[in-house]
Amino acid sequence: MTHQIIKDLTSRYTAKKYDATKRISAEDMDVIKEALRLSASSINSQPWKFIVIESDAAKQRFHDSFANMHQFNQPHAKEASHTILFAHNPNYSKDDYRQVVDTEVSSGHLPAEMYDTMLNGAFGFVELNTDEAGYNGQWTKAQTYIALGNTLHVLARLGIASTPMEGVDPELLGEIFKDQLDGYVCDFALALGYHKEGEDYNYGLPKSRLAQEEIIEVL
Repeated sequence: MTHQIIKDLTSRYTAKKYDATKRISAEDMDVIKEALRLSASSINSQPWKFIVIESDAAKQRFHDSFANMHQFNQPHAKEASHTILFAHNPNYSKDDYRQVVDTEVSSGHLPAEMYDTMLNGAFGFVELNTDEAGYNGQWTKAQTYIALGNTLHVLARLGIASTPMEGVDPELLGEIFKDQLDGYVCDFALALGYHKEGEDYNYGLPKSRLAQEEIIEVL
């Protein structure tokens, strides 16, 4: 298939070794950040925060977060051009959603007379996923994975390599980036940059996926 979307997804892979001398341009980073902002989420909840690690000081802090576990991902902390921490709000509240609905009205997306209907009606879906203590982290984390998927395709379109990392330490990240996360939880991150020629063993290999007929059923 020759469609550009298929070309993008066929070329995308998980980088295993980055060239620390190569940096993503400011222009491409602007595209990536805007793509993050435009990601979809259930009821447009946007229960997330994205911490972009760019400076050497921030990279050192991220590097330090591997002190207790998942050291196989630690080299990416300093070698990748950037890393994005994908964080979710584990206690998403009606006040959080109110900010979203306010923005929907001010942007012209939502008629003002629909404000209460949207705020109270749509938030009922959040309540279905919230326990008695106000925890809904499983639901908000799932929304944040949607943003990850969106970003992976954007990076493929830009010709930028990436490495999704569930191998991070949420507890230590919460301590080291306490001020930035501010109560949000980071369970996964995304390294991005350019692979190191001759040392990235995953680069250029044939795509390996199950056949369509094994995973897709058309009724």
